[in-house]
Amino acid sequence: MAGSGIPAADRPGEALDPEAIEAARKLFAGPCDFVAGAARVDSLPPPVLPEVALAGRSNVGKSSLLNALTGRRALARTSQTPGRTQQINFFDLGHRLMLVDLPGYGYARAGRGAVQKWSQLIELYLKGRARLRRVLVLIDARRGVGPHDRTAMDMMDAAAVSYQVVLTKADKLGKDENAAHEIAAAVAEAIRGRPAAHPEVLVTSSATGEGIDALRVAVAALAQPAQLG
Repeated sequence: MAGSGIPAADRPGEALDPEAIEAARKLFAGPCDFVAGAARVDSLPPPVLPEVALAGRSNVGKSSLLNALTGRRALARTSQTPGRTQQINFFDLGHRLMLVDLPGYGYARAGRGAVQKWSQLIELYLKGRARLRRVLVLIDARRGVGPHDRTAMDMMDAAAVSYQVVLTKADKLGKDENAAHEIAAAVAEAIRGRPAAHPEVLVTSSATGEGIDALRVAVAALAQPAQLG
């Protein structure tokens, strides 16, 4: 799609190495086990594997995306109630990568004390996790980058924590095939110049599977190499 401003790897089915797609599919189809849930920093499990964390506003679709990536219906619980996840959840993906589900940010109806507690927990995790390879910042494709997203990005820029924007719920944009990629181009422009931001914006839908292959490939590239033999 020439002129879209979105790298080919971010367009499902285009310019993705079939071998990389298959290797990533096998990784995510393999064992993925819940390891721990931490509501306090002193409850965090030891960082023994490379980690990729998922962050985003409450109800942005983090749990649904985790389930879509792993091909499971209930790896992570989904809820229509924003702010349901109140701890950091760790999932061991094939003993090669730890997927980390962070509490959603920006939910106003949660008590101020709870919001401050979650925010502090997330900040301490992001700043102190030596094996954290990347944070996937999930943003609803219908809404674009919001104030809470910018605050989170500011924090990761300051802490030199690499992050990549992933647009979710692309299926809810309607029938215009170009809409998602136009929004992705706008988001890519909005984050241009941020020191810790990955330049490629991925477009996904947990409902239709759009972009899931591309996201698997991107995440699998950060995993520990498979053991031979």
